[in-house]
Amino acid sequence: MNVLRYAAFATTSDGGNPAGVVLDASGLDEVEMLAIAADIGYSESAFVRATGDSSYHVRYFSPLAEVPFCGHATIATAVALAERDGTGQLLFSTKIGAIPVVTHRDLDGHVIARLTSVTPHVQLVEGGDLSEALDALGWTTEELDPALPPRVAYAGAYHLVLAAATRGRLAALDYDFERLAALMRATDWTTLQLVWREADAVFHSRNPFPVGGVVEDPATGAAAAAFGAYLVDLGAVTPPARLTVHQGADMGRPGRLYVDLAAGRPQVDVSGPAVPIKSPK
Repeated sequence: MNVLRYAAFATTSDGGNPAGVVLDASGLDEVEMLAIAADIGYSESAFVRATGDSSYHVRYFSPLAEVPFCGHATIATAVALAERDGTGQLLFSTKIGAIPVVTHRDLDGHVIARLTSVTPHVQLVEGGDLSEALDALGWTTEELDPALPPRVAYAGAYHLVLAAATRGRLAALDYDFERLAALMRATDWTTLQLVWREADAVFHSRNPFPVGGVVEDPATGAAAAAFGAYLVDLGAVTPPARLTVHQGADMGRPGRLYVDLAAGRPQVDVSGPAVPIKSPK
């Protein structure tokens, strides 16, 4: 089995979010895919089956379970396909629907992939769920940014969005792994999108991912898409707009995600590069 490894949303292999990519998974069942994802050990791996010219069926697995959608593994897969077949337009069929992706090379020669989310939506958080999440994180309501109230946002997966009032609160992440995992399984949240707003269109993010078997996701494309929809829903940004989301720095794996919000279109674009990671021997 030829397993590729890419770091998404970074231009060096020690940054961004690592993803496993299997470009020909046609002979694998879900038990085998899960076993491969667990062996790779990254937060998610993508398993690809060609269905036509430039169209593919893609499934995503964490080390513990299949997930409906994964943004950084989508970016990694698109870059891997572009490096094999050339840049251009792709269409990924996933459990949450069709995901269009476009790839191109930038002036530095890096392949950049841009995915377009499914139609997002944003909803209020149940009071008990919010209290439990804050308790599991060790956060208080006084440490939240009142301008960016808690919500649950969806753009392929559900994410609880919590905005810290200070960069220091975001940096000091130390949570109850099992308690938060239990809450997230009960609410169907894939990650928590913890953010701090540096400027109008610049944010820092951290994403606890205990339901996937990892403490933190270094760069989360699905959460970035959901976050873009959240900001539009609140009126905190006005499309057209481009957001920059910095993630992974507190883990020693800095990455950068670009979130594009178009006027008159609910779907969110998320883009970034991906670079190969040398496979272990």
